[in-house]
Amino acid sequence: MKHGPDIARIAALIGDPARANILTALMSGKALTASELAGEAGVSASTVSSHLGRLLDGGLVKETRQGRHKYFALAGEDVAQVLEALMGFAAGQGLLRTRTGPKDAQLREARVCYNHLAGSRGIQLYDSLFARDFMRLRGGDLFLTEAGQGFVRTLGVDFDQLVKSVRRCVGPVWTGARGGLIWRGHWGGRCSSGSR
Repeated sequence: MKHGPDIARIAALIGDPARANILTALMSGKALTASELAGEAGVSASTVSSHLGRLLDGGLVKETRQGRHKYFALAGEDVAQVLEALMGFAAGQGLLRTRTGPKDAQLREARVCYNHLAGSRGIQLYDSLFARDFMRLRGGDLFLTEAGQGFVRTLGVDFDQLVKSVRRCVGPVWTGARGGLIWRGHWGGRCSSGSR
């Protein structure tokens, strides 16, 4: 027997199409009920219950009660990061799902997903930063130019904190098949406060 992390167990949990749909639905950052997740997964209530039990046991989702209702959410940001990386890898291999992203037009337009900007407005901001020479790509890393640093400061953003909290998105954005910035922490909250 081999020693070390059991990635096969996690991969099997994520690899089931219904469970993958459940996890993808939870990427919005919202907690959903079992019946909402059954609709997302395209399975019956009893089947979704079994899938949710496995995801709970595997540590991928968490359950909270509010009155007589149970809500499910991703167990943490680390789960979201793993899913995001897998989604990016799948897209890079040309393995795209038919339905890309949320059904709701407003969610496709602008949303906050695990404390980063998402949707077409997020892509618009990303493109604008490049067009105005506020951001550049060097050796696979994104960085703000001096003009870009000045721009984010005019928004009241602490640039030193921003540098610590920005990371590159390895996956496609639901509303656009290219990578982008994930604006986390202070800047994400600042830029996205109107879209919550």
